[in-house]
Amino acid sequence: MPAFADIAIDPPLADSYRALALLRRDGDGGIAPPAVQMVGSGGAVLERDLPMVDLERLTRGGAGERKACAGAMARAASEWGFFQLTNHGVSRELMEEMRREQARLFRLPFETKEKAGLLNGSYRWGNPTATSLRHLSWSEAFHVPLASISGADCDFGDLTSLRGVMQEVAEAMSRVANTVAAALAEELTGRGGGGASAAPWFPAGCDETTCFLRLNRYPTCPFAADTFGLVPHTDSDFLTVLCQDQVGGLHLMKDSRWVAVRPRPDALVVNIGDLFQAWSNNRYKSVEHKVVANAKTDRLSVAYFLCPSYDSLVGTCGEPSPYRAFTFGEYRKKVQEDVRTTGKKIGLPNFLKHSSVQ
Repeated sequence: MPAFADIAIDPPLADSYRALALLRRDGDGGIAPPAVQMVGSGGAVLERDLPMVDLERLTRGGAGERKACAGAMARAASEWGFFQLTNHGVSRELMEEMRREQARLFRLPFETKEKAGLLNGSYRWGNPTATSLRHLSWSEAFHVPLASISGADCDFGDLTSLRGVMQEVAEAMSRVANTVAAALAEELTGRGGGGASAAPWFPAGCDETTCFLRLNRYPTCPFAADTFGLVPHTDSDFLTVLCQDQVGGLHLMKDSRWVAVRPRPDALVVNIGDLFQAWSNNRYKSVEHKVVANAKTDRLSVAYFLCPSYDSLVGTCGEPSPYRAFTFGEYRKKVQEDVRTTGKKIGLPNFLKHSSVQ
């Protein structure tokens, strides 16, 4: 992986860090301890292997294998909120090509990425509205609506081969996400018996016009001991499919402590989003996770977000549900409102039928 040493390509993350560090100075002029315990400033974090699922057992196996595979995913979704997939149909060659294209994209000057309107103007970095270090993410990304990738008005600049590779990656990861989501839903409703050939009825309102592909870069960070690559959060979607490099840095909350996810070559990571937790009546868990900053090397990843249209009702696998009816648009609006007014996402507790959140 080529180094991104030229400061002209990096967003002004160091400036943000220094400005926020000044805000936490104590009365004696020293630096007060961070408000959150960061990796690197405390005890060791246990590295674990996520539950591993061979997706080919679902897509090509007999009835018994399909049922066993769907059951294994459902257990992981309930106990971990995360699992890894092998034999998922997304080739190593394609993902390596995607990483090469990502490297070229992120090697562009920061000003070009920020102001040139590339990839539908989807570039973002850090958190310019952060009011403390706990809100700062040492990262940059292009968060691209799938519908725009093939559009004539989506500008790829001089990266002429990027569009085709992104389309191919999006199609491949979409197949994985839809297959997994349908199998997990069937485990709770009994439709289709856990088979991969069931009708694509779930999730309602999700198609190639509503989902997103996110290209992430986590630059080398000189303040890695007390900085997040991506702040702790849950995903506001149904399902996320992640392809990461071998650098590592993904951590998730398991049994009330942070666990580091050991990268596995050729495996995709799947995690449950807030909408799936609500639809499943809390059977499946949308688990808090984060990325830790790295002092020695960059990290690249690609994430596919399975999202419905904004006017789609999230629904439920069965009544009684602990959640009131709400649309994805309502959920997104409330999350954004909470972040703006409180500095953090509250999420699903806002939509409980008997919510104590004010």
